[in-house]
Amino acid sequence: MSTPEQKRQTAIALAYQGQDNAPRVVAKGRGLVAQAIIAKAREHGVFVHESEELVSLLMQVELDRQIPPELYLAVAELLAWLYRLERGETDLSEKPSI
Repeated sequence: MSTPEQKRQTAIALAYQGQDNAPRVVAKGRGLVAQAIIAKAREHGVFVHESEELVSLLMQVELDRQIPPELYLAVAELLAWLYRLERGETDLSEKPSI
């Protein structure tokens, strides 16, 4: 049986700039903070992907730190899918395997 703490929503926001070697964790939170992160993303037209496993791993990364090399492949797969989605080459039902 899950406790209320385990059921609380979590969210991560990543950003990538040309001078970075990898995306950075720019926001993360649980509960109301997670809801605010998701709402702000949607407000700005940023797609929100739900992956409990990936969010759980990214929650361990400190704010303003680049993602670790162990997560490069998972994040790259997600970014490639988002790129194809934005170009109309795929649809929402073809989610990445992460």
